[in-house]
Amino acid sequence: MNNLLKIFKDKRKQLIIWLFEHSQRFYTSMFKNHQPWQVSKADLLNYPKASFGRHLGDFLDENNFELIPKVERHDCYHVLCGYSTKVEDEIALQCLCYGNGKRSPYLYGAIILGIAILPDYYKYYYNSFKTGKAANAFHHYDYQKLLHVSISDFRDVIFSKNELFNLNLNTA
Repeated sequence: MNNLLKIFKDKRKQLIIWLFEHSQRFYTSMFKNHQPWQVSKADLLNYPKASFGRHLGDFLDENNFELIPKVERHDCYHVLCGYSTKVEDEIALQCLCYGNGKRSPYLYGAIILGIAILPDYYKYYYNSFKTGKAANAFHHYDYQKLLHVSISDFRDVIFSKNELFNLNLNTA
């Protein structure tokens, strides 16, 4: 039994990654009915350096990603809030979004499973929730229409100076 627990503990993050990868296609096909953006990573990399769109393109490029059709705004949240794609950061970002008022079945699942499987990050998740709660609402924006805006101006509208500092975004 102890060996089984040790194996599970060592493989927790891989389990969450597997769950994210396999649930994503199902979720987008069942719950996302809007049209995907007609924007590529190459398009985003042509935006001006200070723009939100360019930062999104840089994020995608640095992580060797393309936008996922119908859930493009998720990568926008990463860029706006400065969270990486590490498993614990993905869950913390969901907690921040929950604190900000976002509600979706996928968000609930990610938070519940994330906290259950990685409880050692609970304080980080809770602090992310509090940051989202303190920030101005951002979960409802049409991010495709905001690609041209200055990322620093956009962040200044959403987060206080203290929140920007806590998110490590004060130099963006």
